[in-house]
Amino acid sequence: MAHVALVRKSVLLGLGLAMDAFSVSVANGLNEPNMKRRKILLIASVFAVFQGLMPLIGWLCVHTIAGYFALFEPAIPWIGLTLLGWIGFHMIAEGVHPSSENTETSTNWRGLLTQGVATSIDALSVGFTVSDYILPEAIRCAGIISGVTFGICVCGVAIGRKVGAKLAGKASIFGGSILLVIGFEILLSNA
Repeated sequence: MAHVALVRKSVLLGLGLAMDAFSVSVANGLNEPNMKRRKILLIASVFAVFQGLMPLIGWLCVHTIAGYFALFEPAIPWIGLTLLGWIGFHMIAEGVHPSSENTETSTNWRGLLTQGVATSIDALSVGFTVSDYILPEAIRCAGIISGVTFGICVCGVAIGRKVGAKLAGKASIFGGSILLVIGFEILLSNA
């Protein structure tokens, strides 16, 4: 019975945590409507790794340096806003004044890592909610969160690609705007 409760709680945590990553995945699909399957899987994998890793880091903080983490926690929403805002403004600028080269900066390695951190940094606090788990349970929870995030992000990019093909040149502006809204939502929901 305890195993079923752990899985249920982990799936629900995964669904809740993956919503920002889903929205950013949609924005990535909007920005690059002809994205190849390999890149879709890469994007989903980056988000899945970060969404699973952050709760483990939070769990570790609770079991080692909880006092220091509590000092850092108020900055988390501002970090998310800054990272997503930077990418969002860059996407909007690219949509308004396209460069001669097709940079696709939101889905290059640096952009993906920034998005992964920005959308998952609030997941650090999930480590507090699972602090009563022993390490193997915390790892299992993180794995389930990663799996849920992966599936949700693949769907998000696919949805964005479909809509992005219809929006043509305005997709980058729309996708960047979504990232800005998500950044402010993270900030306001944690204020």
